[in-house]
Amino acid sequence: MPAPRSPPPGPLSTPESLSTGVAGLDRILRGGLPRDRLYLIEGAPGSGKTTLALQFLRDGVERGERVLYVTLSETREELELVAASHGWSLDDVDVIELEAVDGIFGSGREQSILHAWETELGETIRLIEGEVDRVRPTRVVFDSLSEMRLLAQDPLRYRRQVLALKQFFATRAITVLLIDDMTAGDGSDTHLHSLCHGVVTLERLTLDFGAARRRLQVQKLRGVDFIAGFNDLTINTGGLDVHPRLIAAEHHTPFVGEAVASGVPALDALIGGGPLRGTSTLLTGPSGTGKTTLALQYLHAACLRGERATMYQLDERIGTLLTRARAFNLDLQPHIDAGCLKIEQIDPAEMSPGEFAARVRREVEERGAKMIVIDSLYGYLAAMPQEQQLILQLHELLSYLNQQGIVTLLVKPQQGLLGKMQTSLNVSYFADAVVLLRFFEAEGRIRKAISVLKNRAAAHEDTIREFRVDAEGVQIGEPLAGFTGVLTGTPRYDGDRAPLLEDRPHGA
Repeated sequence: MPAPRSPPPGPLSTPESLSTGVAGLDRILRGGLPRDRLYLIEGAPGSGKTTLALQFLRDGVERGERVLYVTLSETREELELVAASHGWSLDDVDVIELEAVDGIFGSGREQSILHAWETELGETIRLIEGEVDRVRPTRVVFDSLSEMRLLAQDPLRYRRQVLALKQFFATRAITVLLIDDMTAGDGSDTHLHSLCHGVVTLERLTLDFGAARRRLQVQKLRGVDFIAGFNDLTINTGGLDVHPRLIAAEHHTPFVGEAVASGVPALDALIGGGPLRGTSTLLTGPSGTGKTTLALQYLHAACLRGERATMYQLDERIGTLLTRARAFNLDLQPHIDAGCLKIEQIDPAEMSPGEFAARVRREVEERGAKMIVIDSLYGYLAAMPQEQQLILQLHELLSYLNQQGIVTLLVKPQQGLLGKMQTSLNVSYFADAVVLLRFFEAEGRIRKAISVLKNRAAAHEDTIREFRVDAEGVQIGEPLAGFTGVLTGTPRYDGDRAPLLEDRPHGA
């Protein structure tokens, strides 16, 4: 008879996750770090390792845990300065200092200060282990491994001591962060990577112009399906702010793809009823044709419907924008005061793609914005001149907005005023609709024309209409059939005069 089959194995137990104290990093780690493991935090000086370590310990203090900071590279006073810059206190954090000073071990010092440079590395490790057993913490930060390398003076001895530390902590319910400033000059320590349960790498990048950029990457985390790749981060008052890489496929919200009206019936008819929810519309043309005003018309109409909307202004000062809008019968200030409309000024030299995407997500998920305007894409490009794969990052952001049912308006100026227009940022292929504005000449006057080049979501007019903005607002004329030279970039109208728009009296 065949032997009885053994029952199928039960599900593997997953270690409880421990928060790092940084919400964005916890999302990347799918909840946090599995507790009671050894982790490596590596990065060059200035990348944010100490701040991350302090946030990790402070999260433990807030949960009523005992925590320990072992420092071989900084004094307690230096750590307190870092903490004070973020409004924190180290009163509930046990700190062990191992200072690089001359003199007799422990002479004239408090018992918490150990002078390691006059002792052997093994003695230093035993002192640390003794303090851990005395304090009995649940979280430990060891800062930094570069000093241990100096003490060891031999790579083999150094690795043996790190392994001994791992074995020591493995028998205790302690989650440990090992800090490495990577100053050894030989890059990442692959042997050290293999010893640790997880590895997080922080980088600081210096651009040709503007503030330094920082980013974070989880290199490994055993047993966790973390978000791989680089994630932008900033250091603000209050600690690290990590912006997880946006994955649009993970964010889908059911919605009805209805058309959104602009408040100008002729404009809605031109676009086939208006942009649909969950689509992006590109407003393009040379400077001065009215692209931003057209976007403001949609924002105004959204607020009149009671929908919240957000505009990211990367080129123009907000005060100038509001003054110009009032001149065109679009008073946006009441909408701003009521909390319906939010206009954010973006400094192109201070923003990373990850931080920008995080701001957009907060507007959608926390404030409930239904319409997003980015003015302009050239400002977006200028904000991240050295970023790789910028178009892919923008495509991911637009895909996310589409899956959330957001109406997205993108303003993209074209270079030049007359003649053949060119652009160095071609995004028309992934926009759902493209609205083109152009200057044209008729009867000795410079006028503006509007047409819809494509609209994937609905049927649209293929006509060219005159577009004007005056004291009464946006005005769309009748179809103009007498155009020549539209595709050359210098359109000219030679048709009848009747369809052309004339000045209308104020208040008409």
